[in-house]
Amino acid sequence: MGKGIFHRSELLLGKGVMEALASKKAILFGIGGVGSWCAESLIRTGLQNLTIVDSDLVDITNVNRQLMATTMTVGQVKTEALKARLLDINPEANIIDIQQIYSRDTAPDFNLDEYDIIIDAIDSLSSKAHLVQNAVAKEAIFVSSMGAALKVDPTRVQVDSFWKVKGCPLARKVRKMLRKWKVQENDFPCVYSDEVLENEGAYLIDQHKDDPDILHEEGPGNPELLNHKWDKKKASINGSLSHVTGIFGFTLAGLVIQQIREGVN
Repeated sequence: MGKGIFHRSELLLGKGVMEALASKKAILFGIGGVGSWCAESLIRTGLQNLTIVDSDLVDITNVNRQLMATTMTVGQVKTEALKARLLDINPEANIIDIQQIYSRDTAPDFNLDEYDIIIDAIDSLSSKAHLVQNAVAKEAIFVSSMGAALKVDPTRVQVDSFWKVKGCPLARKVRKMLRKWKVQENDFPCVYSDEVLENEGAYLIDQHKDDPDILHEEGPGNPELLNHKWDKKKASINGSLSHVTGIFGFTLAGLVIQQIREGVN
């Protein structure tokens, strides 16, 4: 069965690229509205070894845009729910799920030198900047997603080298932080959109001001069920839609596949 899954992938990419995809080890930080779709695309294409990292539980507010979030998975650990989904696609895949926050404090827990591919889909500013600082110093393929919230127009999702991105508030803030830390300006591809809309339903924030799951981009669900403390530094709530977050995630996966293909050919 395993070989048949990737017949169409191999038809397009060729045996060499498929062998490279099967042999590479990838780690994906953040499996929300962007990262979950990235993971699915990579596994469907033929990536065999994927570590997924996220601290949260599936919350009802995730259902509108996150791959593994359904009314049946609310309350489950996100990494476990996504792992189950990915193994339904390819039971032979090696999926390692880690329910943990990536941050400056936890960075030593992740040996990035073990990976051929590092993917950033983190929504916390400081954690994203620290991962960038760490990842650009490695030999691995590194790709990153900027903010996918407050966007509706799919035609404005684009790719550029990180230091050339224009019109993206998150990229600007990450660059500012990296310059403050005196990080060398090593380039890497990232997905972004220069569209920035307002929250037309901002009145909902006042209505749910006492509900921590609603008031944050990725709610903590039930903190008692987490192995690690929820990251209160995550992005504040902004509206987001699955067609945009999905395009971000699929584009991230495409960048990875493109670089592997270029390395083979």
